[in-house]
Amino acid sequence: MIKTLHVELNENRYPLFVGAGILNRIGEYLKPCAKSTKALLVTDTFVNHCYAPVVMESLKEAGFNVAIVDIPVGEESKSLEQFARIQDSLVENQLDRGSTLIALGGGVIGDLAGFAAAVYMRGIAYVQIPTTLQAQVDASVGGKTAINHPKGKNLIGAFHQPKLVLIDIETLKTLPHQDLRAGLIEVIKMGVIRDEPLFEMVEENLDAILNLDVEMLIEMIARACANKADIVAKDEKESGLRMVLNYGHTFGHALEALTHYKKYRHGEAVSIGMNCAAKLAVNLEMFSETDFERQRALLNRAKLPLTFPSNLSAEAICDAMSLDKKALGGKLRLILPTRIGEVVIRDDVTDTQIVQAISECY
Repeated sequence: MIKTLHVELNENRYPLFVGAGILNRIGEYLKPCAKSTKALLVTDTFVNHCYAPVVMESLKEAGFNVAIVDIPVGEESKSLEQFARIQDSLVENQLDRGSTLIALGGGVIGDLAGFAAAVYMRGIAYVQIPTTLQAQVDASVGGKTAINHPKGKNLIGAFHQPKLVLIDIETLKTLPHQDLRAGLIEVIKMGVIRDEPLFEMVEENLDAILNLDVEMLIEMIARACANKADIVAKDEKESGLRMVLNYGHTFGHALEALTHYKKYRHGEAVSIGMNCAAKLAVNLEMFSETDFERQRALLNRAKLPLTFPSNLSAEAICDAMSLDKKALGGKLRLILPTRIGEVVIRDDVTDTQIVQAISECY
């Protein structure tokens, strides 16, 4: 079973396929939308070993001339150094404006390769083949590309939409179990911000999801992607509605930066951020204790972290949040829930209120 969705962006409209057994048909999917047969495959050292051979074979069978760049695993690779390596390979292999860059990997590879595609020759086509749950349900859809700066996550980047997104759930079989759990946070997040039935789907089928039930995974991933696609279609450049996708991320990004992107998986940091954002909303009397406990219970069942490390002060976390790119005109915009299935954007929350909420999440 393969589900087909579309991200509706007028001239930038593109398809998204979700199913099992897609990797060995990559060339078949890519050929109709490619302007030339030249391509560069960007992947990481782990995915290169597991999946690059079958992808390369499919591309070559379809007539593509493909070079490959192998990036070290980890958030540290979202750097100027690895970005430069990709640019060097694009130049050395003489890719032109009709060529395609293919991102095969998790969110790090998608963000890094997408940004490389966005700026090479002022923009070339790229394709997302996400291999982690977090990338499949979130990072691969919507055209956000970026690398990190030592002072903050995703501070150097561009909006650049892919031509195609290909999601093969078979890749989740080699995903470490805690990475699967960390990726699930983006599905839970989508449920909290706009789709309570999706939240309920995870609540009721968590064991089946974690046991990689094929039909359940395809249904869940397709639904999460449909939500993301709808938001992106309405607000491609994050001028309003799309900001709701940052629920939990402002706290989470601060935590990642303060721990130098080494202590937490992205989804783990976002889980802590969602718990704190929900606590803040409770303190502001806009979110019920019942819904707070419901969110907390699901995160706990998924074995995701809920509390900040004791060696970071609430004040330090609050200060790091002010560097987040979602701050505008000196005001920090926070996404806060009003119920499961709905959030609002607030820019009137004081540092004192933020520090109080953080202090209650240790």
